[in-house]
Amino acid sequence: MTIRRFLSVWLPRLSTDRARRPLAVDPAAPLAVVATVKNARRLVGVDANAARLGLTLGLTLADARARHPALVTAEADPLAEAKLLERLADFCSRFTPLVGLDGRDGLMLDVSGVAHLFGGEEGLLKEVETRLGRLKFTVALGLADAPRAAAALARFSNRRIAPTGLSEKAFAKLYHDMPVAALGLEDGVVADMARAGLRRVGDLAMRPRAPIAARFGAQTIARLDALSGATREAISPRFPPPDFSVERRFASPIVALEAVTATLTKLAEDLAALLARHAKGVRRLELLLFRVDGEVRRIRVAAGRPLGEARAMTRLFAEKLASAGEEEIDAGFGVDLMRLACLFAEPLAPTQSELARAEEAERAARLGDLLDGLSARLGARRVTRQTLIEAHVPEQAVAAAPATLGANRAGGEGAEPLLSAEAPTRPMRLFERPEPIETLAEVP
Repeated sequence: MTIRRFLSVWLPRLSTDRARRPLAVDPAAPLAVVATVKNARRLVGVDANAARLGLTLGLTLADARARHPALVTAEADPLAEAKLLERLADFCSRFTPLVGLDGRDGLMLDVSGVAHLFGGEEGLLKEVETRLGRLKFTVALGLADAPRAAAALARFSNRRIAPTGLSEKAFAKLYHDMPVAALGLEDGVVADMARAGLRRVGDLAMRPRAPIAARFGAQTIARLDALSGATREAISPRFPPPDFSVERRFASPIVALEAVTATLTKLAEDLAALLARHAKGVRRLELLLFRVDGEVRRIRVAAGRPLGEARAMTRLFAEKLASAGEEEIDAGFGVDLMRLACLFAEPLAPTQSELARAEEAERAARLGDLLDGLSARLGARRVTRQTLIEAHVPEQAVAAAPATLGANRAGGEGAEPLLSAEAPTRPMRLFERPEPIETLAEVP
C-alpha cells in the first residue's frame, strides 16, 4: 500500500508578490498592501523589505508612512489574489494532479508515490521551490503524512520534512512546541486559549480531552487528531484525478506548433497502448500544456463512443485546433511539459464482426466520427440530437442533448440508441395541433 504523503505550499507574501508585478518600482523598495479595516487604512500585506524595516500587519498606513515615507503601497484585491492562487494551483498540477486550495494563501498537494520522479522528497521540494522562485513568489514548504501536519511544518517550523510513521515521542518533539495556531483553528478560539494559558500544541496534547472539548469545542480535538494523523484527513482537489494519463517533459521548452502536434501524436500512441492493456476506451480527453511562465493551457475534447485508437484521438484535437486556431495552444515563451489525460473511460471489449451487419456497423462508425469531429470543431453544445426521456407529459418526453454525451447518459433509462434499425418507440416531435394520418393500402 502506498504511504500517503502531502506537500503544503504556503505563500506568505502572496498579496505583495501579486501587487509588485505591475508596478515599475525598485525591487529593493519596501512594499505594502493596504485595505480599509474598521474604518482605518491598515497594512494587510508586507513584503520582505517592509518587514525588515519593522512594518507589521495591522499597522495603520499613517503610522507606516510616518516611519518610512518611501513606502510603496498598493490596494488590496482579494478577488485577484484568489484568481492568482488558482493559477498557481494549475501550475503545481505539473507535480501531481491532486492539488487543492489551503486557505487564502496556500496549496495542498497529494504527492503520494511521486517523489521518486524528482529524486526523492528533498528533490521534489527543491523543484517546487525553484520553479515558484523563478516566478518571483516567496514560498514555504512542508511535507508530512497528514495535510494538517504538512501545513504546520510550512507555516510554523524551520523543518520541512517529517519522516513517515512518526512515533509518539518523535511527534511530540517535532510539533509540541508549535503555537496552537498550527491546528488551523479560528482566531477567536486561539485567543481564548492564550487567555487560558494554552499557547503551544503540547499544552493541549498533554491535558485531558474532555475539558478541552467542553471549553473550546470538539473541533479542537479533531484538529489535534488530524495533526497527529490519528484520523485520516483528505484534501479536496480542484479537479478529479484522471483515469489514465501520459506526459512528456522537455529539457528545452518547445514553441512551434509542429513540435506540439508531433508530441501529441506520441502521447496519443502511449495512451492508446495504456488503455488497451486495461480494455478501455476514452470518452473525454484533456491536453495540458505547462508553459515556462507558469500558465497552463487546457484543451478538452469528447467522443460519443469509446475510442481506443491514437489516430481517432489526434483527429479530435485537430478538429478543435482547426476551429480555434493557434491561439488555442499559445505556447508563450515555451512549453516544458505536456500531459494527455483520459478524464473518462469506458470498457472497450473486442467485438466479433458480422457479415450481415458489416455495412450497418461501418455506417454507425462513420456517423460517430462525423459527430465527434463536428462537436470538437463547433462545440459540444452546438451539435445535439433528440433524446427520448421518461416523462408523463408528452411535450417533456424529448430533450436535446450533446451528441458526444452518449445515448444512455443523455436520456437515462429507456433512451434510444444512436443508430437503430427499428423505428423509435415514440414520435420525436409533437405538432401543436393534431394532424390526421391518411394511409392507402394496396389490399383491403
